[in-house]
Amino acid sequence: MHPPRPALPALTASAVVLTLLLAGCSVSDGGATGDSGKEPAIGAVPQLLESRDLAYPLDPYLPDARQRGQLDQAQDVLVDQCMQRYGFRYQQRRQADPAAKNDNNRRYGVSDAAEAERTGYENPAARGGQRPPQPSLGPNEKLVLHGLEVDPSKPVPMSQEEAEKSDEATTVVGGQKVPAGGCLRESALKLYNPSKDTVDMMVPQNFGFEGFARSRDDSRVREATKSWSACMGKHGHTMNSPLDQPPGINDSNIGSPQAIAIAKQDVDCKNQTNLVGTWYTVEVAYQKRLVEQNAETLDRVKKQLDERMRLAATLTAAG
Repeated sequence: MHPPRPALPALTASAVVLTLLLAGCSVSDGGATGDSGKEPAIGAVPQLLESRDLAYPLDPYLPDARQRGQLDQAQDVLVDQCMQRYGFRYQQRRQADPAAKNDNNRRYGVSDAAEAERTGYENPAARGGQRPPQPSLGPNEKLVLHGLEVDPSKPVPMSQEEAEKSDEATTVVGGQKVPAGGCLRESALKLYNPSKDTVDMMVPQNFGFEGFARSRDDSRVREATKSWSACMGKHGHTMNSPLDQPPGINDSNIGSPQAIAIAKQDVDCKNQTNLVGTWYTVEVAYQKRLVEQNAETLDRVKKQLDERMRLAATLTAAG
């Protein structure tokens, strides 16, 4: 089973590309500092089951689904603008879905009774459309798009501000300098890391991963998980984590009648033990602590996110 990445909305393709492009970038500014050893108080625990529309304290500091789509679209506009400087065009332009919404549907495992009855352990939200294959590129076009192949251990500019003053890892096509990493990297820097004081985009994401991990190991969540596991055991299923697929269920039979039957029992056990209500309440408490402990950094994150979205709106309107 993969690590519990459903704890936060998945990184978009552009964000993953950026993370790879900026590998080695320091995240010392705003690194997670939620190291208090005491479990946070949580108060009353609401009865919850479906997690799809749950909201979290860190949400304001992370782009939502609609914003992520607009950022993808804006980055493609920036790639195209860059390519045009060399006489090329970038064909793989994405369009944002204005109706897109965050979906925490499988944050704590399957919890939607109707969906479990339709699809078992298959997650419809994970199907996601794929972009069409990139058209074949000529050597210069490929060089402009991707830049030189460079030794990843060698330093390259980590912000657009630095890149504009540096010749590290650059080359020349048609008499014009091609930036380090080509137009793909330039577009990422312009949108996500324009200056040296930009907070790394992974900082709030990592706070979310930390909050999720701490909540998973919290004694109250462990107790609720133990109760859920005992309930599943009564149905004949040995399961220790609601994030795992049951024994015998894999990608080949994830939506089979057998998987559907177990998924329905899984949801029923979550309802009986209020696993989702407990886990959500505990995770919110850890996120609140992280927000309080990192208020200054997150204030900068929010301001920079707002600036990024204003730039994206300008680019998509003009593009």
